[in-house]
Amino acid sequence: MIYAVILAGGKGERFWPLSRNLHPKQLLRISSEKSMLQETIDRIANFIPIRRTLVVTGEEIKNSILEHVDYLKDDNLIVEPQGKNTCLAIGLAAVHLVKKDPDATMVVLSSDHFIKPKEELQKILRVACQVVSKGDFLITLGIVPTRAETAYGYIEISELFDAIEDVPVYRINKFKEKPDRITAQEYYYDRKHLWNSGMFVWTAKSILNVLNTYMPKLNRALLDYSLHIGEDSEDEALRELYSDSENISIDCAVLEKAKNVLTLKADLAWDDVGSWLALERIKEKDKDNNVILGKVSVSNTFETTIVNDSDGVIATLGISDLVIVKTDDIVFVAHKTKVQEVRELLQKFARDKELERYL
Repeated sequence: MIYAVILAGGKGERFWPLSRNLHPKQLLRISSEKSMLQETIDRIANFIPIRRTLVVTGEEIKNSILEHVDYLKDDNLIVEPQGKNTCLAIGLAAVHLVKKDPDATMVVLSSDHFIKPKEELQKILRVACQVVSKGDFLITLGIVPTRAETAYGYIEISELFDAIEDVPVYRINKFKEKPDRITAQEYYYDRKHLWNSGMFVWTAKSILNVLNTYMPKLNRALLDYSLHIGEDSEDEALRELYSDSENISIDCAVLEKAKNVLTLKADLAWDDVGSWLALERIKEKDKDNNVILGKVSVSNTFETTIVNDSDGVIATLGISDLVIVKTDDIVFVAHKTKVQEVRELLQKFARDKELERYL
């Protein structure tokens, strides 16, 4: 059977102050009237039903998710005691699925991406599931770049492996780290590079097999933990697993090393919605290239993103190239060139007992 595994951990710090520790980015209504997590679930609902959907999330936001998405139940959640990156989260989901269904296929998605159209995504995921049903392959979805982007990792494709329903399947030459501006322009024009979307398809057994090859200590720890699933000792075993395991992404742990990785070329409107700047790409702008959400009045304001999530109003006069976000208890103002550095500001808050309650 095919199962969805939605990664919904993380704090979404670059969407502060709307994204907070107990109400992170995946619960925000950013791209529509639904939260990012609801959008992700709905995007695949008529392909993978909710009963075969698992959401991997943190202990501190479990209750918020259950309250926010009322059709999710405890059985839909896999709760991590702490965040340890995507390798451990995916491995944890894999051992749960193998215990439930030894032949499980995993469709791994992030909870906070913008993707359209959903029909095309479903078609691509179906093709990916066909490929892994015929062989021991690890599938990544590579997005056709629409700009020279320095904030994404890239996949350099090799020869064509197959084409199913007009979806090209390529062998991978190399995973590439986030490039500088000149290199990103080269990637954009050479048509040999795709954005690494962080969406994957494989069987649970296949990903555990490659973990055994490249991360044998972690694989043993996961298998040891799996003996406790459903037992009174499960919580303690899970805490032990997380305290002893490495913080590493699935890309670095196995995908950059494994020989059976393929990528499907996905021609989708896609954005990882990584910061406030993403709103310029997914929201409508006014005549002066401003993105305005909430009660806002502007005059002589240009190239500015303004988000008002409070009962009051934001008024601007004679400004440009700013990001302004207002909640009931915080006003955040940053120049666009500095907005990615918000984590430095939050680290300062974390060191101040009077300010840490705003995190």
